[in-house]
Amino acid sequence: MSNFEQSESDFYQSNYATDIQDQGYSDSGAHENYNGSQKCQAQESPQPGAFVPLEMLSSSQSYIGQILQPTYNPEFLSHSSYADSFDEEPPLLEELGINFDHIWQKTLTVLNPIKPADGSIMNETDLTGPMVFCLALGATLLLAGKVHFGYVYGISAVGCLGIHALLNLMSIAGVSYGCVASVLGYCLLPMVVLSSCAVFFSLQGILGTLLALIIIGWCSLSASKIFISALAMEGQQLLVAYPCALLYGLFALLTVF
Repeated sequence: MSNFEQSESDFYQSNYATDIQDQGYSDSGAHENYNGSQKCQAQESPQPGAFVPLEMLSSSQSYIGQILQPTYNPEFLSHSSYADSFDEEPPLLEELGINFDHIWQKTLTVLNPIKPADGSIMNETDLTGPMVFCLALGATLLLAGKVHFGYVYGISAVGCLGIHALLNLMSIAGVSYGCVASVLGYCLLPMVVLSSCAVFFSLQGILGTLLALIIIGWCSLSASKIFISALAMEGQQLLVAYPCALLYGLFALLTVF
């Protein structure tokens, strides 16, 4: 019996329990290490939409650019070229067709009927001067006690249509309506002088009639000279001056009476 009890106590006093405990500790340690590694990987791996520090990106990717060195951007080049082209654009008044040099040259050509006209300048649809002269004619008539703004613009529109049709029938090259309106409007400047005289004294008399005839001849001669030079209608100035004299005669009637 004593031998059996000693063998049984030796059996239970073996290192089986300690081996199991050591194995359990080792398994738990491995499990904790595994969980810890998973947590570290979860913390290190960036989630979608999360903020990633620059140091982590620099460690994973290498920056290939250089500091203070611009990169090629075609959009920037296109904008810079557009800015250069914008600086080379003409002024706004020239784009709108308002050239004060040409307006002054046309005015001098009208005021001096003997001076030859420049066809390249006169063949322009510039309506700045005609609008100003029409307003000046209406204003001077208003100062004389005559409200004829509607008559001035109505006669001008109908007269331009008639002269435009006549010149297209007479010339080979043809002419635009804007060019006809521009020339007839600039040649209205002597009529403004006549209406200005009506403010100071009455034109219903011999002096007024002679002055009106001189102004009508002045306007028609200037208009026909410009049309002849712009349309290359040599030898037809008298044919063009006659309908122009009829048109400016209507303005003279408004001014005198």
